[in-house]
Amino acid sequence: MKGKQLLVSCVYAAFVLSLSQSCSSKNSQEATSEANAGQEEAQAKTTVTLEKKWETPADLKAPESVLFDKDNNILYTSNINDPEAGVDGNGSVGRISLDGKIEKVEWVIGGMDSPKGLGLSNGKLYVADLKKIVVIDVKGGKVERTIEVKDAGMLNDITVDEQGGVYISDSDKKRVYKLNNNQAEVWLEKDHFQKPNGLLAHSNKFYMVDMNAGIFYEVDKNTKELRTIAEGLVGGDGIVPYENDFIISNWNGEINYVTADGKVEKLLDTKADKVNAADIEYLADQKLLIVPTFFANKVVAYTVK
Repeated sequence: MKGKQLLVSCVYAAFVLSLSQSCSSKNSQEATSEANAGQEEAQAKTTVTLEKKWETPADLKAPESVLFDKDNNILYTSNINDPEAGVDGNGSVGRISLDGKIEKVEWVIGGMDSPKGLGLSNGKLYVADLKKIVVIDVKGGKVERTIEVKDAGMLNDITVDEQGGVYISDSDKKRVYKLNNNQAEVWLEKDHFQKPNGLLAHSNKFYMVDMNAGIFYEVDKNTKELRTIAEGLVGGDGIVPYENDFIISNWNGEINYVTADGKVEKLLDTKADKVNAADIEYLADQKLLIVPTFFANKVVAYTVK
């Protein structure tokens, strides 16, 4: 009798232990599942998408860069006109309203050959134009002066910092200039640069993308030391800040979302349609990304979601 009681007790104990282990395992699985779901939800929240809002008629002339003038509530675009011609004197700057209407294809014309990057500082619009920087008086809508850059190759992008300092990339000579009393001085130059293009001065920090190497850098403004943020961005052109991250265009026809820790996510690919994505602009308060399409001769706006 005692033996049977002992056997029953042992069987019961084993059953209770098995049930306990089963519940523990189930709870562990549920916890893991909930954690994974939480991670997926967090990832879903960080995903960025683009939705086309408007596009201009294809009446522009190889638009390379777009810049928002907050004071005048207008967009400027640089028109190269004939990208193969080089020094031809037929470059211009146009004006586009925020609803996509072209106010004037050639708002300022004359004195420009192959205008690219644009930057605003103290009421002046700075235009990178091959081997010179053209300065336009915004109020008068006329070229005010031309700054010749000694030993320049191909001036490309422009950015302006919080203090009004103007920086210009030289893609051929692999350097970045800064204007000082209307003179361009070499500010950054590295032997390993391949083709520095897009520049961004933002929140007292400085960023640059090397379009041939496909590397996105943060540049220490004091020491000029480089920190690689992301790679795999061959063709990288324009850089704009997006919250704590970045959106970078690929001239060949891509828009990429780049996180501060270097993750790259493609948002748009128009290469198959032969639509480029040159030097972009972003209006944070409207969540509006503006993309000049170069050979497609139009500017396209996307809502960033």
